[in-house]
Amino acid sequence: MRVLVTGSAGKVGRAAVAALQAKGHEVRATDLIPPVFERPEDSDPEYIQADLTDAGDAYAVVNGMDAVVHAAALPEPTHNPPHVVFHNNLMGVFNTLEAAIRLGVPRYVNISSETVPGFFFPERPFLPDYVPVDEEHPIKPQDPYATAKYFGELLMDGAITRSDIRCISIRPSWVQHEGNYERNLGPQVRDAGVLSPNFWSYIDVYDLADAIVLAAESDLPGHEVFYIASPDNVGGRPFEEIVREYYGDKVELKTPLPREDASGISIAKAEKMLGYSPKRSWRDYLDESGSLKPGAGEGLFA
Repeated sequence: MRVLVTGSAGKVGRAAVAALQAKGHEVRATDLIPPVFERPEDSDPEYIQADLTDAGDAYAVVNGMDAVVHAAALPEPTHNPPHVVFHNNLMGVFNTLEAAIRLGVPRYVNISSETVPGFFFPERPFLPDYVPVDEEHPIKPQDPYATAKYFGELLMDGAITRSDIRCISIRPSWVQHEGNYERNLGPQVRDAGVLSPNFWSYIDVYDLADAIVLAAESDLPGHEVFYIASPDNVGGRPFEEIVREYYGDKVELKTPLPREDASGISIAKAEKMLGYSPKRSWRDYLDESGSLKPGAGEGLFA
């Protein structure tokens, strides 16, 4: 297929480009970063600089594609004014989706976020109703990032009603790679008391990229939403024990768990409907002290 990957210079976009190319797809990459006039490497995808909040730019890069993977976004709400986050993240989805519908692109993969239910950036205290969190959890976003991501999912619902496009929204957990495992997850490996709003969940960027390929190749009808996370929790501890120890009865624990060291996010739906089968773990990168293993810092993000 000819696949457009937006946000191709970001950590999710870069990995998605590489994974799609590895599967034999022709990739057009787009981001805000200016191109350079140099002889391209054989592995370089076509690159077009575009501002996707501009409808003309969106139509230009979507034209001629068989699928769109929309990964472009400001990745969180704390380093830009709220209106900038909301406008950028929502209009990027709206413009590329509208272009895909009008130009007859049959597939659209929307990179949403695990924050949609309200985790990570609330202004008032927030805990999930239950863990592991799944796609049925109530939606209660407070911040402009999670709200825009949720509105993006609603745009998918509207798109399948008014056209024949097929949409998949992926909600990735906290994305890790060889360059940031030690910094981000090392403290939690050493001490389960270093809490995170997603209950010790994470996703390896290469597993996420594999899920994106599955979504781009999928013929699932309508619009489906999938959480994408690693099946284990950071530190590999008994999930029930650490939930009870650090949260008591403040959060309902849904049992039976899929495994003793379960993640705080359920991937059962993605496994069943998308064929998602993650292959990587924090253990591939970090030792039991949370330090980077020798040779583990090699790869796309080294």
